[in-house]
Amino acid sequence: MNLILLGAPGAGKGTQAEIISRRCSIPAVSTGNIIREALANGTQMGLKAKAFIDAGQLVPDDVVIGIIKERLARDDCRNGFILDGFPRTIPQAEALDAMGVAIDKVISIEVEDERIARRMSGRRVCKACGASYHLEYKKPAQENKCDACGAELIQRKDDHPDTVLDRLRVYHEQTEPLKDYYAGKGILRTVIGQEEVADTTALTLKALEE
Repeated sequence: MNLILLGAPGAGKGTQAEIISRRCSIPAVSTGNIIREALANGTQMGLKAKAFIDAGQLVPDDVVIGIIKERLARDDCRNGFILDGFPRTIPQAEALDAMGVAIDKVISIEVEDERIARRMSGRRVCKACGASYHLEYKKPAQENKCDACGAELIQRKDDHPDTVLDRLRVYHEQTEPLKDYYAGKGILRTVIGQEEVADTTALTLKALEE
């Protein structure tokens, strides 16, 4: 089964991708991870991406698509895969179609912007060991101190409220139109994200069975 998971930043699609990957024994292909892997392995497309990254520029679509194509050609994708973070735009979706890649289902995980903003802006990480906390859901025993090593907890730039709102704006402008694109193909399924991960997983698995 070839799947795409859609959802705004912080909607939990990465978590669901990992769970489905384990249950269905198919790889979760995260755009960020495979770009980092391509860079580390020095592939042809990885070297192209490095040139843009070193120049402080966004990696262009043709390079990202090339890296995706390389990854999907690997043996572990023979029985299916889950795409997380790709496609992000209509042109990327059209490029995926042009590769001849057949997508069986697209799952869109829907979470209100206000809930996402609260979830992401409450995140804190230990600057020493990287342990994760949340001001509402996973508080440290001592305020602003890591339970594991006692180092200071910090808020990552990506989790700052202004950054979160900007990322949500970009999602609505560039990625959300993909819902109509895949609905037109009859393969879109919508899942309402729940507070508990297990509840969202149950709904996601049900959507896959439909």
